[in-house]
This record gives sequence, structure tokens and C-alpha cells, in this order.
Amino acid sequence: MSERLRLLSARIWRFVSAVSVRVKILGMALGLALLLGGGILWQVRAALAHTLQTQAESESVTLGRDLAARAADPILLNDLVGLQKLLNETLENNSDLRYAFITDKYGQVLVHTFGKGFPLALLDVNNANADEHHRTTVLQTEEGLVWDTAVPILEGRAGVIRVGISDANLRASIAAVSAQILLMMALVSAAGVLGAALLTFILTRPLQELVEATRRVAQGDFSPRVPRWADDEIGDLAEAFNAMTAELARADELRREREHLRRQLLEKVIATQEDERRRIARELHDSASQNLTSLMVGLKNIETICDNPRLRATVDELRGVASQTLDEVHEISARLRPRILDDLGLSAALERLTREWQARYKIPVDLLIHIGAERLPGEIETAIYRIVQESLTNAARYAEARSVSVLVERRGGEIVAVVEDDGQGFNLSQTIGDHRLGLVGMRERAELLGGQLTIESAPGQGVGIHVQIPLTRATP
Repeated sequence: MSERLRLLSARIWRFVSAVSVRVKILGMALGLALLLGGGILWQVRAALAHTLQTQAESESVTLGRDLAARAADPILLNDLVGLQKLLNETLENNSDLRYAFITDKYGQVLVHTFGKGFPLALLDVNNANADEHHRTTVLQTEEGLVWDTAVPILEGRAGVIRVGISDANLRASIAAVSAQILLMMALVSAAGVLGAALLTFILTRPLQELVEATRRVAQGDFSPRVPRWADDEIGDLAEAFNAMTAELARADELRREREHLRRQLLEKVIATQEDERRRIARELHDSASQNLTSLMVGLKNIETICDNPRLRATVDELRGVASQTLDEVHEISARLRPRILDDLGLSAALERLTREWQARYKIPVDLLIHIGAERLPGEIETAIYRIVQESLTNAARYAEARSVSVLVERRGGEIVAVVEDDGQGFNLSQTIGDHRLGLVGMRERAELLGGQLTIESAPGQGVGIHVQIPLTRATP
């Protein structure tokens, strides 16, 4: 039972709390008006009913005593016509009188006001002894209550007179008063609802403006200001809200400036890094490669003119070391800054990158490129290349993947790159070390160009890197 009451109270609270403040105030005003009106109506009806019932009982006694006094002489004179006339005149002149009749001392009905026949059952419901002043009984009839009063005539020697006072007029009076109270209650309720509506307008209008302004602030717009409607608590709340939004606007401006400076610094760092890589790659290719090539040519000449087999074997071995070193220099140069990216574009660079990566790590790569023949902006090509390069490096070092798929395509006004592997995956909230640094670096490259990078992974479910970069760079 207690659990049901708890669930019922919880449902009622959910319903009430979901209703707006305006409806709550209107409901309270209307509820108080109805409660007050209902209480007044109940009290007035109860008091009026008690008063009128007392009055009806008193009226029945008074009327019975009056008729008993006036009927004594006609009874003694055996003037039944006079008695009947007396009862009829009394019935006509008293709207509350339901019936009247007179019995002799033996209980026989002498006269009555029932036109169609006297109800004999009425004789036994009330009777007054000779020593009684009167006796009143309340009867329940189809038409309502009747106060039946029996009064002895000449101490019962001349008989008994019975009168019945109906409550029809009593009920009509109570209904009329109730109707007036209900009308007044309706007018008071209407006035209360109008007053509550005006009050709710005064109270909720600034609150609605505060809610709307709060929504705009939640969306990043710190410009809205709420007018102060009155010098009350809501006015103080509006002033506090305006002060808060002003502080938020200043803090947001500082944040934007710092973010702009950070972006500029990061752009310069990345640009400087790429320039330095390009310079080192060029020097390795132009200087170190040429020197190694010259060394290999010299060793070949020495091998040609040398007659000593042991020396020729040593020279051949040195030529192999020099050749291997030259290949490594070419590989390092390509990894630092592949010239093919600058010369032929992103598609050729990615094809060469994936081909060399497959040869090195023996992991198959499924590469799909749909970017058209038109070259992309240089910074976008560099960003996509570095993100794919870092993703492949992570797949080889950490994922233990068996296969990798790379998709780069143009979708409307943006470039989309997706790198997925079927490796062991990881928990995004627990990435550490170089892995986290690599992911942060990829995200920063995408965000600097107005794009976004999304990482999807879970232990045992591989890794998915999704990059979207607009071709028209957004203003930071």
C-alpha cells in the first residue's frame, strides 16, 4: 500500500512539475476561489437548512396550537362545515402547510384537507397524549420532509388536530441562496483568474525572456541583455544575468583571442616543420645522395682496377653498404617530405606511401582515391597526407592489424579521408604516450583547416579515423 502511495505521489509530482508557472498560478487562484466558495456554500447551506428546519418545526407547532384553539367551539357545536372551512382557509393562506385534519377523541377523522381521500396510514405515524402540549414527528415523503405536529384539543377531550408543514419552500429558499452563492463564486473565480493572469504575465514575461536569453547564451551568443521590469527579486535576477553575460562575453573574447594566437602559433609551427622537413629532405636527396652515389662510383672503379681478390671483395662489400645507405637516405627523404607530393599531388603520394608501407610491414592496404584530376590546396594535401601517414604508422606500431583500408574522396565542398584497420583497438579514454600525441597532432591539423577528426575504437574492434576538411577554409 505504501509503495502504491509512493508511486502515485511520484506521478502526481511529475505531472505538477511539468506544468508551466503560469498554469500553476492560475490553478492556485482558481482552486482557492473554488475552495473558498465551496466552503462558504457548504456552511451557508448547513446554517440555513438548520435555521429553516427549526423555523418549520416552530411554525408547525404554532399553526397546530392556533388551529386547536379555533377548532374547539365548532367541535363542541358539531359544526363540521365550519371546521372544514377553517382548515381550507388555513391551507390557502399558508403556503408551507401540506395538510391538516382533525380526529375526535376516538381517533375518527372528522375533517381533512385531502381532496381525493384520506391516507389512513397517516393516522398511526403521530399522536399526542392528553397530557402533552404537542408532539412533532418528521416524515420522509416522496415530495420531501414534512414536520407533522399533533396538538390535543381541550386536553384531548375534543380530539386532536394534525398539521403537516412541507419543506418545499425551505428547499426552494436554500436553492435560491445556493444559486446566488454560486453566481458570486463564479464572478469571484473569474476575477481571481483575471487577476492571476495579470500577475502571471507580470511574473512570467521576464522569466520567459530570461529563458530565451539563456538558450542563446547556451548556443554561444553572449550578446542578449534582459530588461529590468521591476525593482524586485526578478529585477535583481535580470541584473545578475546581464552581469553574467557581460563577463561571459569578455571571457569568450579573451578565449577567442587566445585561440586565434594558438592557431597562428600552431600554423607557424606546422609550416616551419614542413619547411624544415622539405629542406632536410632536399639536402639529403641533393647532397647526401650525390655523395653516396659518387662513393659507389669510386668503389666500382677501385674494384675494376684492383687485382687483389680480398681487396675486391672488401670493396664490393663497401659498395653494398653504400647502396643500402643510399636507399635508406632516399627512404628518410621521402618520409620527411616526399617530392612526389609537391610534384604530382596527393593521389600519387598516397599510392607511393601505401605501396612502400605494404612492402615494409607486409600488411595489405586497400586504397581508394576519388578526388578528381584537379589539385587540392597545398595545405589540405599536406594535412591529408600526414594524417594518413600517422594512421598507417599507428596501425603498424600499436594495432597489430591484419589489413588496412584507406578512402580519400571529394564529397561536395569537402574532402573526406577514412583510415580503418582490423587491429586490437584501444580505449579512447586511456590512450597514452606517443599514440595520444599522434592522435592530438592529427586532430590539430584537421581543425587548423576548419575541419574535424573523429576517432572510433574499442578494445578488440579496430580503429577508425574519419577526417572532414572543407575545401573553403572556415574563419577561425
